[in-house]
Amino acid sequence: MIDAYEDPGTPDRRGGWAYLAWLVRCQPWRALAGAVLASVWMVLMAVAPYLLSKAVDDGLEPGDTAALAGWTAALFAVGAFNAWVSIMRHRTMTRVRMDAYLRTTKVVVGHTVRLGAALPRQVGAAEVVTIGVSDVHTIAGALTVVGPGVGSVVVYVFVAGLLLSVSPLLAVVVLLGMPLVAVLVGPLMSRLQGTETEYRERQGVLTARIGDLAGGLRVLNGLGGKELFAASFDRDSQRLRAQGYRVGAVTSWMQALGVGLPTLFLAVVTWLAARLAAQGDMTVGELVSVYGYVAVLIGPVAFLVDMGYQLSRGVVAARRVVRLLRLEPAPATDTDTGTGTGTGTGVADAPVEPSVLHDPASGVRVAPGRLTALVGARHAEVTAVVDRLGRYGPTDATWGGTRLDAVPLGQVRDQILVADNEADLFAGSLREVVGGRRTPTAEDVGRAVRAAAADDIVQGLPEGLESPVTAQGRSLSGGQRQRVRLARALLADPGVLLAVEPTSALDAHTEAAVAQRLRAVRTGRTTVVTTTSPLLLAQADTVHYLVDGKVAATGRHHDLLEREPGYRALVARDAADADDATSRDPDPGTEEGANAGTGTGAEEVVR
Repeated sequence: MIDAYEDPGTPDRRGGWAYLAWLVRCQPWRALAGAVLASVWMVLMAVAPYLLSKAVDDGLEPGDTAALAGWTAALFAVGAFNAWVSIMRHRTMTRVRMDAYLRTTKVVVGHTVRLGAALPRQVGAAEVVTIGVSDVHTIAGALTVVGPGVGSVVVYVFVAGLLLSVSPLLAVVVLLGMPLVAVLVGPLMSRLQGTETEYRERQGVLTARIGDLAGGLRVLNGLGGKELFAASFDRDSQRLRAQGYRVGAVTSWMQALGVGLPTLFLAVVTWLAARLAAQGDMTVGELVSVYGYVAVLIGPVAFLVDMGYQLSRGVVAARRVVRLLRLEPAPATDTDTGTGTGTGTGVADAPVEPSVLHDPASGVRVAPGRLTALVGARHAEVTAVVDRLGRYGPTDATWGGTRLDAVPLGQVRDQILVADNEADLFAGSLREVVGGRRTPTAEDVGRAVRAAAADDIVQGLPEGLESPVTAQGRSLSGGQRQRVRLARALLADPGVLLAVEPTSALDAHTEAAVAQRLRAVRTGRTTVVTTTSPLLLAQADTVHYLVDGKVAATGRHHDLLEREPGYRALVARDAADADDATSRDPDPGTEEGANAGTGTGAEEVVR
């Protein structure tokens, strides 16, 4: 079975069936052992009626005690051996399923890590969660085909051969039973795949809504939108339940056929055998053996029906996994060797000295060692510039005159840091959350915390920097999470810091402190912020005003206010908000508003 450090291999991404076949090929000997053990187990179950018939015909009916004892001992030995085979079969199949489960988990986790920042741009977190929670189990269960599935086919042929020696008519009836099952169950399998696929889609949507609820409950309370969100969630839940009923209807028919068809099959064969025995064409022992053969077949036929059910669900789940595995990282992040995209091929080292970052698509030019602000009415257009300057996607940006995608990715990541205001926060102590993968000194942490105006967070927690923080910072308010993210970025001290809306959830007083401290702590370092806050813009050396994703004007904040009506209309509202921040009701989107909406104590309000 695969271990935590073993390479899971390269999955077959051609489709759901191909992926399931790849999981089998990854463990050929174990899969073969499972098939052999399952076949032996079922064949020995079919041998038992034969031994019983011999005991009746050769020992019980003629009164031969020695023959009866011999056949009874043989029956006991076969039963005991088959019990051991059954145990080994179960152990082997458990390992087969666990290998598929762990291998799929490793493949999915490894691929999501490779996708990196491109992951949330291509697939929702709910989809990844549902794959990890549900689909991997379903895929593992589908691999029963390599054990009981193969064994069922083998014992079916074996029993047909035994019946051929007893009665050709019964053998023909048994052989025709399998095609009949396929004809009846086949359409249900196709329908199950369709209904299961739709159910899986709706399940992903609902999981996404649960994630939204967990992440935005404070804001929803502040906006008074909890009831609206609850109504939407209720509608999605009703749709998922209705689709679940449709899946259940098809499943119930398949399970009913799995039980009913073998029982009906047993009745038909038993009736024919009884007529043959009554006519003298079959001995009593043979009649007992036929009944035993058909009784044994109930299990394999039920296994085959269940195998179809599990395969149908497994293929649907495997298609979801394959769809995720087909996602590719951004073209510009394909290697660490410097292989670029577009015309920027080759290898070029990052500039040794602080250099100009230039984005030709927007016209943004970032001077080294200065604080530059990007302002735009559309958030997506501004963040697209940051993505290109940070090499999170196809880019024509240059760094010191060299195409950014021609520089080895490792060097780009070492010197250029994109600090998203919604970046993930992992669970751990506040010191670990702020420090990330580094082990900073207490002085470094203290400077970063102060620069992000997060002193009150440390002071308000019972154990200070050693206080535990839950995943995604759920134990903190929105403004506190934003300042923790900023402190983490400042502690990294990159040569180029690209910060996306670093103060959007802060009140005016805290925002002013952050703006001043950010400028001071980043003196001599290249810093870019996206914002429409006049408090932060007033600290910038250069402001680029973007319209439709391109630079429309460049200058200092106060100069742009005087000569650019569009810029003035965009940021003046923020200026008015800052002026009367203490006289108006709290904005639910800020930390004050979140606290006011949820009724949290004054100690959580940003000071």
